[in-house]
Amino acid sequence: MKSPDATWNRGRPRCSLRRAFRQALLHVHCFYLHCFRKTMHFFFSDKVVLLFDFWNVHSPAGMALSVLVILLLAVLYESIKFGKAKLLHQSLVSMPTSTSQQREETDQGSSSSSELPPVSRPGLRWFLCHFGQSLIHIAQVVIGYFIMLAVMSYNAWIFLGVVLGSAVGYYLAYPLLRID
Repeated sequence: MKSPDATWNRGRPRCSLRRAFRQALLHVHCFYLHCFRKTMHFFFSDKVVLLFDFWNVHSPAGMALSVLVILLLAVLYESIKFGKAKLLHQSLVSMPTSTSQQREETDQGSSSSSELPPVSRPGLRWFLCHFGQSLIHIAQVVIGYFIMLAVMSYNAWIFLGVVLGSAVGYYLAYPLLRID
């Protein structure tokens, strides 16, 4: 007597759905690797597409120029990072005390004096300073993502350009952070 499973499967191997799913995943993976040629390890090559389709490198001279551009982007990123910290420190130091604190100081210091210090618009000044720092932050984030996407090309030359650019940028920008 035949079992009910044998009549139900009739010539089909068991777990055919699982096997078909595995084969489909294998085909998708192979299609992805062959069509997009993305490797998940660093390689040394002078042929790469960076960030945009029009930035297609085909020669050693093009690769050298691309590494230089990425190196300069990394230097710019480090400079913006240190410049933003310096600007924040300078704006906090130069920001006047609030209007209520100025009134308390003048009331306690000399109540007979009729001259009050000139009141600037600290709210507007704070807004402009914060707006400027926000724009600088946006520029830093955009450049950082460009650098990250360039490294994700897995080209070792580009990666070395980013590392060297970060080191040079840190070396050049660090003296700017000195607080006077």
